[in-house]
Amino acid sequence: MSKKQTNDNSDRYKGEAGNFQSLESDDGPGPMKSIEGWIVIVKGIHEEAQEDDVFDAFSKYGPIKNLHLNLDRRTGFVKGYALVEFNEYTHASDAINAINKSEGICGKKVQVDWAFKKPPKKGALKQTKKQ
Repeated sequence: MSKKQTNDNSDRYKGEAGNFQSLESDDGPGPMKSIEGWIVIVKGIHEEAQEDDVFDAFSKYGPIKNLHLNLDRRTGFVKGYALVEFNEYTHASDAINAINKSEGICGKKVQVDWAFKKPPKKGALKQTKKQ
């Protein structure tokens, strides 16, 4: 370091810099809210399903805030998964429970789960003894 540069960073971290906002959590396992809402992932969607098919299946359980149905660029068919966002936890939870028990979308059974889950608490995993 030159004489003009100093290694004193005491002023650097004063104030609110370095204090980050976080989402409220009860630190238990389970779903985790994204910044904007509750997001569920839908796996196993039929390749010829349309966005309207997914929208109709999920809109029965509450207003959908956002829906992402990704397409394969080469074939133009659905890649097989979608992300559906709800404002309310209860709407997302109802959709997960009902659609997992239903016959699926476009005649194909789908798996629905939370897109984001809270990590387990530290030390929650028990170590097994080697024998």
